[in-house]
Amino acid sequence: MKAPFAGRLLRLIRGYDVRARLDIAYDGTDFSGWAVQPGRRTVAGSLVSVLEQVLGADVATGLTVAGRTDAGVHATGQVAHVDLPDPVWAATGPTLLRRLAGLLPGDVRVTALTEAPAEFDARFSALFRRYVYRVTDAPWGANPLRRLDTLAWPRTLDLDRLNEAAVGLHGEHDFAAFCKRKENATTVREVTRLDWRRDASGVLEATVQADAFCQAMVRSLVGAMLVAGDGRRDTSWPAAQLTRRERSSAVTVAPAHGLTLVAVGYPESSGALAARAAATRRLRAPAS
Repeated sequence: MKAPFAGRLLRLIRGYDVRARLDIAYDGTDFSGWAVQPGRRTVAGSLVSVLEQVLGADVATGLTVAGRTDAGVHATGQVAHVDLPDPVWAATGPTLLRRLAGLLPGDVRVTALTEAPAEFDARFSALFRRYVYRVTDAPWGANPLRRLDTLAWPRTLDLDRLNEAAVGLHGEHDFAAFCKRKENATTVREVTRLDWRRDASGVLEATVQADAFCQAMVRSLVGAMLVAGDGRRDTSWPAAQLTRRERSSAVTVAPAHGLTLVAVGYPESSGALAARAAATRRLRAPAS
């Protein structure tokens, strides 16, 4: 089946005309995470509220995000999609980005709004999610202008030890020791990048990339590496936790505010988007 025809068929089956991709950035400090929660301020809740102000209730449907960030976690490269009737997209698409900017609170922004192929799924089509965790071990703490996205660590950290601790966490493993397990959900993930660097100001940055992450996984990995980096654990200790098949009480979850979702990667072609979504759904099937 050729991709353009497949796209039109998907539109007919799903009952919408246009799938819109939203690239999103937010300061997670005052949000209770991404997902809508009654009585709580969330990123998705803020977006839905403003979309309804601009377009009307239930016009933009199916808001789906690449990764549900926890309370306090930031994003510069979050991705989501919504479905819109074609007449609405035709009438509002050219001005919608600026209209959203005028109504959204200052700590969340839609940075790009584009029509995506019908096969695009912000969650299941993703090839990878990439996070950066910022830590300073300066004796005076974090730069006041970066205090909301940088953890102040009270001990000196050794860059070589941090990278040694990261080596054993590369690749595909069962990360149960580093995850908050959900019933019938797999904790097997493939980490394709995990490394540390010091920037020009001396701040340490951990870059963590994987096909997907389970809840609290990135912050747990960082927490395990930090105690190896400051010498309280051997550099082999984080990888040794991979033998566990349940959450390790010895692993400390690093604070949320140091973590930022910086990028989500997708295939380029419509056919590859559909194939990736199908494969991901199979991988994320309930564990036996």
